[in-house]
This record gives sequence, C-alpha cells and structure tokens, in this order.
Amino acid sequence: MLEKALKLFFDGGCRPNPGMMETAVAARGQVWHRPAIGQGTNDHAEWQALLNALEVAIELGATDIVLLGDSAFVVGQATGALKPHAEFAPYRARYVAQTARFERVRVRWIARAQNLAGIALARLAAGQMVVGLARPGHIPGTGVQS
Repeated sequence: MLEKALKLFFDGGCRPNPGMMETAVAARGQVWHRPAIGQGTNDHAEWQALLNALEVAIELGATDIVLLGDSAFVVGQATGALKPHAEFAPYRARYVAQTARFERVRVRWIARAQNLAGIALARLAAGQMVVGLARPGHIPGTGVQS
C-alpha cells in the first residue's frame, strides 16, 4: 500500500526585518514553533523554517512529503527554479543533503492565507497563542487540533 504524502506547512519571519527570527511548522494538526532562533532576515527565517519542516518529517517517520510555504523566493531556490544567492547556498546545500533521506519530496508555493504555519506565527505575534511552543500544539481559530 502506498504511503499518503505528509503535508508540512512551513513559515519563518522576523521582527523587525532584519531582526530576531522565529519559525513554525504545521503538520497532522500540530504546530512546531521555534522562537528566537537568532538574528537574520525574513528570507533566512523562511529557509530555516523549510529545514525545520524536514526535521519534523524525519521525526514523524515520513518518507513521502510535500513541503508547503508562502515564500516564492525560498520555494524557487529549493526546487532549483531560482539559483540560490551566495548567502543562501549553505541553506540549499543542507536542504539537498536532508532530502536524500526521503523517498519523495515536493516543494510547493501556497498563498499566505493558506499557510497554517504562517497563521500560527501571526497569532503568536498578536498574542493569541501561548508563546514558546517547542512541541506540537493547538492553533486557536484555525480548526487545527493537536
């Protein structure tokens, strides 16, 4: 029987830009939030979120994954449609190395309003979620349950 692909929504951001970065990954109705992961730009945070999504997929034991993010810049670089800028080449190299662990990997751009991880980060910024979730949790008002 074929395994159903695991969908992982990823998003990263920082306040201000550049500033302190944070990431979120949403999968199987749970959110993995990493606050205060260091200084950088939104693009650095988006790349880190993509890499975090791969870590979550490994943790969940997935072999067939679909990575869904709203950064056309990062999705384009990850898929090879855009050549990575020199400062992002290490992220791309790490991405390529990590994806070798999976049988099948797809990366897709989605609109910001569809990105469950982005919704989680926005709610955290607005103080509508408990800050500091390092493990899965519930995103109030999104229908995503843990």
